[in-house]
Amino acid sequence: METTTLEPTAPVKLTAKDFTSDQDVKWCPGCGDYSILKQVQTVMPDFVTEKEKVVFISGIGCSSRFPYYMNTYGMHSIHGRATAIATGVKAANPELTVWVVGGDGDLLSIGGNHFIHMLRRNPNIKLMLFNNEIYGLTKGQYSPTSPKGTVAKSTPAGSVDEPFNPAELALGAKASFFARTLDRDPKHMQAMMQRANQHQGTALLEIYQNCPVFNDAAFFIFTDKETKKDEALFLEQGKPLVFAGDTKGIKLDGFKPVIVDLTAGASKDDLWIHDEADKNKAFILAGFADNTETHFPRPFGVYYQKERSCIEDDMTAQIEAAKAKKGKTPLNRILSGDKTWTIV
Repeated sequence: METTTLEPTAPVKLTAKDFTSDQDVKWCPGCGDYSILKQVQTVMPDFVTEKEKVVFISGIGCSSRFPYYMNTYGMHSIHGRATAIATGVKAANPELTVWVVGGDGDLLSIGGNHFIHMLRRNPNIKLMLFNNEIYGLTKGQYSPTSPKGTVAKSTPAGSVDEPFNPAELALGAKASFFARTLDRDPKHMQAMMQRANQHQGTALLEIYQNCPVFNDAAFFIFTDKETKKDEALFLEQGKPLVFAGDTKGIKLDGFKPVIVDLTAGASKDDLWIHDEADKNKAFILAGFADNTETHFPRPFGVYYQKERSCIEDDMTAQIEAAKAKKGKTPLNRILSGDKTWTIV
């Protein structure tokens, strides 16, 4: 009797359409979320071969409608708790590809505690922070990233709060990956999503996202043709920090960044070379936004990236080690520990 051996067939290449749900997209006209959704659906076929193994988790806010529009598994969860829920999903199902979506209010205000602990625990999750520097869904209150002096419904005389700098916050919380991009730069956004996906660990991608209703054009200075060259600095690994059409650069005087004019005798050889593994330099880059002495261009790209163990891998190894250990530790021994005493 003859037998026939069937060769395994290659998985069918997915397309952006495969990740598009049947739900009507309901954001305000001109909202930057449309662009982000489009770029995610475009790049996702390069990341996975089975959309059934993809999960999108969100909290509460305009951006948190995201799971409805992705034809994957997902959860529109609780305000500020998306990172905690996602960590649980990944711990229980390490084989899943998990993405978290949240706004600056959702992740950095009510969700701030979960946010920083997710970064230090480092599950292999991709986290997109949609930063529009305002509360959109609740109708225009100032947010944790709103600049000082922001006039909003909740701050009619101007905010007196010092805003969070997401890059500094992430680095201080021991993030293993931080990058920044913009909703109005689709190619750069796709490239940063690719980098986040490649990273083994929690990859935080901050996306400057326009809210046309409550904070319109907050970031246009970094994308408009007339201002972009002077205001935006695009980071490339191993390349010098140059901007303004390569007419200006940044060098380090010790730990102090200095802008130099390349048309007036300054040499490219003296410029700061970007190194994604240098956390000290990443902190300096993060501080560009807050520098009151010198007006620096805003850096976009990967600030910092370093591989370290993921919590779900460490948990799995710990469980396997416990299984391999001979004998079982009684529960009362676990609860009481090694030090007990008797009261007489």
